[in-house]
Amino acid sequence: MALRLINNALRRQLAAQLPHNAQVGSVASVHTLDKIGKREIVGFGWNGTACYADRADYPMPAVRFREPTNEITALRTKEQGDWKKLSPQEIKALYRASFCQTIAEVQAGSGEWKMHLGVGLIFTAAAIWIAVLMNLFVYDELPVTFDEEHQKAQLKRIIDLEINPVTGLTSNWDYENNKWKN
Repeated sequence: MALRLINNALRRQLAAQLPHNAQVGSVASVHTLDKIGKREIVGFGWNGTACYADRADYPMPAVRFREPTNEITALRTKEQGDWKKLSPQEIKALYRASFCQTIAEVQAGSGEWKMHLGVGLIFTAAAIWIAVLMNLFVYDELPVTFDEEHQKAQLKRIIDLEINPVTGLTSNWDYENNKWKN
């Protein structure tokens, strides 16, 4: 309860310090105002923060891409009138003032996956080389019990001692006929 009161008091204090067009949704909104400069906040934004990001799944960022200049301000006043009076270059300039990339540019592949695949393959090759070198220079020879003769002797011993006859290896051995069950 006390934390909630402190949080509400802090929000009220921050809301009094913010300009009227700023977002009051979080404590971080005070810090984002320093980062966005003079750019206009035009929406709620991604996660309610005043930040700019080109994203295909969220195509409307909270702030404009560029800070307003005299040219952009003149185009914005001209934009309020008839759009047929705007030239294609002016429309593109208005768009580029609000957005860094078009949706097609955002959705275009960057080729970054190639770098990730290459780094992954380099690490895989290094791991294989380390494993090979460890087998050659670090590890000892396998014990003699890994020979086929010793393994057969161990299996015979397991069968003779009837180790785990219910669900184990010897459950498949027929003790009456001395052969494996089908």
